[in-house]
Amino acid sequence: MKLVLEKASDFQKSINAISVLIDEAEFILDENALLLKATDPSQISMVDFRMEKGAFKEFNVEGKMKLGMDLDYLNQIMGRAKPDDLLSIELSEDKSRLVVRFKGNSTRKFQVPLIDISAAELPNPKIDFDATVKLKAAVLQDALKDAALISTHVSLGVDSDCFFVKASSSKGTVDNETKKDDKSLIELNASKPAASMFPLDYLQDMLKVPGGDADITLKLKGDAPIEISYNIGSASLTYFLAPRIESE
Repeated sequence: MKLVLEKASDFQKSINAISVLIDEAEFILDENALLLKATDPSQISMVDFRMEKGAFKEFNVEGKMKLGMDLDYLNQIMGRAKPDDLLSIELSEDKSRLVVRFKGNSTRKFQVPLIDISAAELPNPKIDFDATVKLKAAVLQDALKDAALISTHVSLGVDSDCFFVKASSSKGTVDNETKKDDKSLIELNASKPAASMFPLDYLQDMLKVPGGDADITLKLKGDAPIEISYNIGSASLTYFLAPRIESE
């Protein structure tokens, strides 16, 4: 097995975006793509990562492979890559380690132990969403920073003409609305109003990596998990986050 990327940056950012939620997980390789799907330790969030074969300068995989990894450690190693470094990933001869090479002004080699993870295959939640919103990441990132002054939970929702982020506590309230005619709100389609409350820290972690000008797609349904997706270069990331159901 050998994978080569012209620039390390997309994979570096992807591992950063995954490891903020997931401690350990299995990468799955087949002849078409590099995949990862896992839940966080609390099992209230899930990440679905995919990088197609075409993104790689070299993609040499025979059959289907599973590689269990300590993602926090892999993230530390990827953090040593310079954005323009050529990235090479191979399996060691004894198949117990992943050999990661960065080639720039110098060549640096790291060997990352593989770990045994008995992970069941995870299906994506089947949700008939009521609304889809596509917007610039900065809109949501700024709204979450506002909400963090008020509460540890935040409500995300849509009505016919706006996307809103709300929070309230004994400290007060914050209400952030982005109207349909705003340039930063690229798309808003809603069959009916929808809103749910979510833990703020998870949402902030999910939006830690994309730049403010990146396009983010949200799918919402009242009191149901939210789906958040965006691309990091040629890689795609989709998150699901369970809502907080308030008791009557």
